[in-house]
Amino acid sequence: MNFNRRQTLGMIGAGSLVAAAPARLAFAQGGGNTDNRLVVVFLRGAMDGLAAVPALGDPNFETAREGIALAPVGQENGALPLDGFFGLHHWLPEFHAAWGRKEMAVVHAVASSYRERSHFDAQNLIENGSTEPYGLASGWLNRAIVDLPIAGDKGVAITPSVPVIMQGPTRVSSWSPSSLPPPSDDLVARAGFLYRDNEQLHEYFESAKAANTGMGNGSDASGFAALMAGAARFLREPEGPRIAFTESGGWDTHAGQSAFNGPLWQAMTALNEGLATFRAEIGDEVWSKTAIVFVTEFGRTVAMNGSNGTDHGTAGAAFVLGGAVDGGKMHADWPGLRSADLYEGRDLRPTLDMRAIFKGVLRDHLGIPTSHIESQVFTDSSSVRPLEGLIRS
Repeated sequence: MNFNRRQTLGMIGAGSLVAAAPARLAFAQGGGNTDNRLVVVFLRGAMDGLAAVPALGDPNFETAREGIALAPVGQENGALPLDGFFGLHHWLPEFHAAWGRKEMAVVHAVASSYRERSHFDAQNLIENGSTEPYGLASGWLNRAIVDLPIAGDKGVAITPSVPVIMQGPTRVSSWSPSSLPPPSDDLVARAGFLYRDNEQLHEYFESAKAANTGMGNGSDASGFAALMAGAARFLREPEGPRIAFTESGGWDTHAGQSAFNGPLWQAMTALNEGLATFRAEIGDEVWSKTAIVFVTEFGRTVAMNGSNGTDHGTAGAAFVLGGAVDGGKMHADWPGLRSADLYEGRDLRPTLDMRAIFKGVLRDHLGIPTSHIESQVFTDSSSVRPLEGLIRS
């Protein structure tokens, strides 16, 4: 699909929708649950897991995090309580409310198989689902849902274009809010005239019109909240897609990490607002069938750097949240924060492979057969067991 066509679709209504044609690849029958919904949110830039979910019960926490350690539960600007050992940053109250409803599970000391410190390589590895950056051209989420028995688009990327994680044999689309004013009916009609003799492009154009019409006026949300509102509106449609992907930026907190109105405050505040917006937009019935996985490419250094921030690290934290989640649980094989326990003497040591989260959610929430996950989705992961207990039985 060329740039000019994407520009044209961008003029339609409140946003732009692009359909991605499926590649001609043969995949095993995956099947799966066509009623449950899954959202994957990529926190790009490397969220500081020890800031988001501080290990307050670790005896070395305050010393290891000197200068950026979150205050204990009950103190001014202190952490919100979780399980007595871990807390939650007070800038994430919507996440804490989900924990209280037993709709959020937290996974800590988790990482992909990547052990270097490049954002781009780490993100690509997580998206393609292999054990190395650029190891596969398609994305694991696309391969996972290839055989979901859904007539239309099975997934939607709430991004300007289809990211790696959603590329592959499955028909998906992408949508993003537009800052342009809505076009006139005459302009839409003239744009449609351009595609009248091309069956495939005409189908995509009509699909884009229908999608933007279905989005309606929506909420007054902006930024990440607008992306989450869009995801909710697609997923709540009875005949709409069942899978959504979107992303949140601003997590590369090298300086001024803990400052009010600083980079971490901005990223967490946007994330918190996005969750609240999604929950309000999707409605109780669909929310009860929904799981949202929040992941990031790697963690950050345990110790503060010279700019009152943190640098690229290794293990971090992830959230699995939604009405379908068996929440109020911590999933962590805690490695400790003594200097001798740190990875390369500086990072939280990983004790869980991130693919265990994905495999557990695909199997237990979407009903994707283990054979399909092992043979087509995460092909080099036979030693990685699906994480148990994330989804309500």
